[in-house]
Amino acid sequence: MDKDLLVLMRSKKTVFTVNDLALLWNTTKAEFIKKKIYRYVKSGRLFSLRRGIYAKDKNYDRLELAGRIYTPSYISLETVLAQAGIIFQYYSQIFVISYLSRELEIDDQKYEFRKLKYTLLTNSAGIEIKNNCFVASPERAFLDTLYLRKDYYFDNLDNLNWDKVEAILPIYGGNKRMKLKVKKLKNV
Repeated sequence: MDKDLLVLMRSKKTVFTVNDLALLWNTTKAEFIKKKIYRYVKSGRLFSLRRGIYAKDKNYDRLELAGRIYTPSYISLETVLAQAGIIFQYYSQIFVISYLSRELEIDDQKYEFRKLKYTLLTNSAGIEIKNNCFVASPERAFLDTLYLRKDYYFDNLDNLNWDKVEAILPIYGGNKRMKLKVKKLKNV
């Protein structure tokens, strides 16, 4: 077996950009990387998801892909809130915070990117690394949702750690509307 393919298959990542592959293969030769990717895609050893983004196979982590399409970005909003039991509605799309707003569909999966100010996007408060991607904590996702949608309805706020909410809230620049809404929801 080709040593570059072996390195790729041993990686814990399921989704790769061209730059990831260059680092894995320890080369900066663009022509070599391009040919190797072409050969692996053609032989079915690598799966092309989108221009410049590849997966080991069809069983790639869709959240990992969501975090690799536009960077910097992180998984947040309804995706995290539903997983944490804060909202009960089911959303088939994956919600991502990024530097732009877009809706994409890749391999029958919808991705919704919502724009957040760059200073907020790059602030790591309440952001965790899970399964090779950046994911907001439930508290950060709650605050992101309040920031972007002022009259959002939350089904179950019992799962929030209010001390963490209070600790993350200042990164939103003293937003008075958010402070009042957090205070109101905390006392419900």
